[in-house]
Amino acid sequence: MKTISNPSQSKRKKLAERPMIRQQKLMNTVEKIFYNIHRKGDKAVLTYSRQFDWPTQESLEVDRETIEQAAELVSERLKHAIELARKNIETFHRSQQEEIRKVETAPGVVCWRESRPITRVGIYIPGGTAPLFSTVLMLAVPAKIAGCSEIILCTPPNEEGKIDPAILYAADLTGVTRIFAVGGIQAIGAMTFGTESIPKVDKIFGPGNQYVMAAKRSAQYYGTAIDMPAGPSELLVIADDTSNPVFVAADLLSQAEHGPDSQVILLSDNKKVIKAVNKELDLQLESLPRKEIAAQALKNSKAIFFDDLDECMDFSNFYAPEHLILATGNPALLSREVTTAGSVFLGHYSCESAGDYASGTNHTLPTSGHAAAYSGVSLDSFVKKITFQQLSEEGVISIGNAVEIMAEEEQLIAHKNAMTLRLGAIKARQIATAGYTQTEGNDGLLQTGQQEDENEEF
Repeated sequence: MKTISNPSQSKRKKLAERPMIRQQKLMNTVEKIFYNIHRKGDKAVLTYSRQFDWPTQESLEVDRETIEQAAELVSERLKHAIELARKNIETFHRSQQEEIRKVETAPGVVCWRESRPITRVGIYIPGGTAPLFSTVLMLAVPAKIAGCSEIILCTPPNEEGKIDPAILYAADLTGVTRIFAVGGIQAIGAMTFGTESIPKVDKIFGPGNQYVMAAKRSAQYYGTAIDMPAGPSELLVIADDTSNPVFVAADLLSQAEHGPDSQVILLSDNKKVIKAVNKELDLQLESLPRKEIAAQALKNSKAIFFDDLDECMDFSNFYAPEHLILATGNPALLSREVTTAGSVFLGHYSCESAGDYASGTNHTLPTSGHAAAYSGVSLDSFVKKITFQQLSEEGVISIGNAVEIMAEEEQLIAHKNAMTLRLGAIKARQIATAGYTQTEGNDGLLQTGQQEDENEEF
């Protein structure tokens, strides 16, 4: 990694840039594919899938027999690991369920909020050289907890038309409704518009490369919600003189191996630490099966020296990393300064891969600086928050006049009338009620005026 020392404020914007494909070219490609899928449905999806993934593909949906056979191809060792991760992910996401809390904002005015599941969600699972079956757990588990009735999964097949058995096993384990062997832009387009085979979904989830991220942005334009901008993976590590360079290098490489367009950043207040980590990177890189991919990612990466940890944290907050590791002597204290990050890992033993797989937190996180405004996937991502309010007569009286005044000031007279009519009806009823006095008689109620007249006659 290239080492930079005490960059000025003016240079930080350049240092925080991610490697990017030319956006105009990228969006032109997305729009062309989307246009064809919208017009031709399955035919267009199959054409692109044959071009990019499986040359002889004839159908899109994965049949039940293939899914069941996949379970036999997954080792018991891996099944146990997946089950442990699933339980931890479920435990963490169930803890995010909220109780309904009703609050009386004014006398007779009660407000509350309830969650309702998104009906049909689509989850995209990257395949290719690194089939991310762990992402199935991260998305399908909270979707089921939320109560989503349909979970549609798209993932690219390989050149032989096969999907990694672990993806199919995890999908079946977590209750995915239907699985389709389609990836890339064409998968996002199919879930955006719907085709003869692939249903249109209400919201699309999942990470992917820059093509997938661009397609998700376009999906929003066509009315399909997305979880967040989630593109190439990234990691930032802040390491001081208490850190273990072996651990830090391993953490950096764990993200660099995701793809050539991934990026890792090392920040430290100690030049010896940076030197030791760079040396360890060279040693560990040689033994990695994905050595070439990681090496390419390291070309996009940087080690930056700052005079103190406060400066390191200031740059980290500006960079807004997807993953942030605080490999420092007092990570809890330093974590108080974190204002922007997708997910934070505290201390020397909290490796990022723990969050990627089995600690329980979600690994679907905002990238490319979007952590400045977006949160990672959570249970809330799969529900709609609907507010409720109920006003009694007392409530109308409590806030009615304020509503009338504000509506009139905005010149929305129909708004005002909706409240004025209710106030008038309540007032009229109160006058009518007050005009009657309970007496002993046939019906027990006589108007006050009548009672007085009758007394005068006698």
